[in-house]
This record gives sequence, C-alpha cells and structure tokens, in this order.
Amino acid sequence: MRIALMGQAAFGADVLKGLVKMGQEVVGVFCPPDRGGKADPLKEAAVNAGVPVFQPAHLKNPEAYDQMVKLNADLGVLAFVTDIVPARVFNAPRLGSICYHPSILPKYRGSSAINWAVINGETKTGLSIFWVDEGIDTGDILLQKEVEIGPQETTGEVYFNKLYPLGVEAVLEAVDLVAKGKAPRIPQDHSQATYDPPLDEKLAGLDWKKPGPQVFNFIRGCDPQPGATTTFRGEKVKLYNARFLEEASNASPGEILEVIDKGLKVAVPGAAVLLTRFRTKDLGKVKAPEFIQAKQPRVGERFGS
Repeated sequence: MRIALMGQAAFGADVLKGLVKMGQEVVGVFCPPDRGGKADPLKEAAVNAGVPVFQPAHLKNPEAYDQMVKLNADLGVLAFVTDIVPARVFNAPRLGSICYHPSILPKYRGSSAINWAVINGETKTGLSIFWVDEGIDTGDILLQKEVEIGPQETTGEVYFNKLYPLGVEAVLEAVDLVAKGKAPRIPQDHSQATYDPPLDEKLAGLDWKKPGPQVFNFIRGCDPQPGATTTFRGEKVKLYNARFLEEASNASPGEILEVIDKGLKVAVPGAAVLLTRFRTKDLGKVKAPEFIQAKQPRVGERFGS
C-alpha cells in the first residue's frame, strides 16, 4: 500500500521506521522546514530510508497539495502533526487519511489532550486512531487503546512511557487493518465530546488557593510543558517534579513549610506539595539544591505573592 506520511519529531520517525519494516511503501514524507540548521528526526529517518521528503512552510500552501497529488498515495498517515491540514490534502490519498490522537475520543479533543486529562485528575486515558475529517478530532474511530494515569505521573511520563510507544504500535496496527480491508469506521458520539484549548503560557498560571489535589494535578499536568507558573519574591518561577504530601497545616496556600535537601515543602489547602525542580529567568531549569543555594528560600515565605 502506498503511504504518504505527515508528521515530525521522534514519534514520526519511529512510525516511518515501523512502516518500512512491515513492508509498506512509504512514497513521501511531509515534515516541518528545518529550524536552526537542524533537520527534524522524521526527515533524517526518511533520508536514511530513501523516501522523498517535502517541507512546505504550511500544509495549506498550494505546493503541499500538488506534492500530495503527485504521490498517488493510497493512504495518508498523520503522526504528530501540529500544522493545520486542509481537507484537499488529507483527502488526496485514495482512501483518505488516518490520525493518531492521545485520548479516548470523543473526550479531550484538542492539542493538549494529555495535559488536561492529568490536570482534571483522570485515572485513565488512552489513544485513538481516527479517520480524518474537517473537524478537530471529530472523525470516525478506527481503533482505540486505554492506559492508566498513575497518581503521581506527569504529562511527560504518561506520554513518553505509555502513549508514545503504544501510539507507534497502534498506528502500525491501524495501517495493517486498512491494508487488509478490515479497518472500521465507528462514528463518534459527539454529544459526549469535550474540547480544551491549547495549554500555553496564558493558561499556565497556578492558583494556590484551589484544593490541594487540584494544585498538585495542575503542576504535574503542566510538566514538562508549559510548566506551572507562579512567582517567588516577585519573580516568575515554573514548577516541575512535584510530589503530593498528606501533611495538613494551618499555613497559607503557597507558604514554605520546610526547606530540605530534596526540595521545598509548600502548603496547599488540606495538604502540602514537595517541589523539587524549578525554572527561573536567571537560573534556567534547575534541581532543588541549586534553587535553594541561589535563592536561599526561608520557611514562611510564600510562592504566588
């Protein structure tokens, strides 16, 4: 089966390698333009495999459509695509296109699906391979797989340890089903759909007054990107690698309870969190000992004030 692969980064590269290994004919790869003189991992993998590479500035550009049509592909595969793919591009392959999405659709549509699942305290999430249509993650489902979200896991841990490897396998499984003519098209129940906006800097502000578990979930849901944002002595600080502590106190939310080698114990309503990694403008991203040595935080000082 002739496949046109659209994607980027290590995920796209691993999908390409898997497709080649299973004997599929990848006739072209679309990935972002080189940035800073460094080629995308998907481009590198394609070059090594002898697969033609196309790098339009945007997939909505006319050249992207012309290139896709010339490939005469049977199936388009979207593996970690952040650009907007117009309908005429994803419909150009004979059978249309399929896409990987890291949630159990129709829940958590949008580009920050894992983040919001963690922030909302979900104990399970998963992935969907769906047939692309003109909506945002609204197409018919081809297959889905579920994973657990551990009580301390960050967005990064859920993705890299679970949804990344399982996602590559799922894309390859889906392509095999399409090739065999056994791929289902199961309509989504749109009445059950949820959509959350991209979790960017504008939405990364941490509210210390929310219930303790919600504060903790927000920190781990923003880890590694964009980083939960607060302030310390008027300076912006991002927080990572937190741990939830069942230690109730009468301290104000955001108040430092204890300074220890592992990090800072900070009060949240009904409990505490242990902060072990920080990012500041002057220090960059550092572990707790470096932050403590540089800033000399004291018990009783508050984050967010």
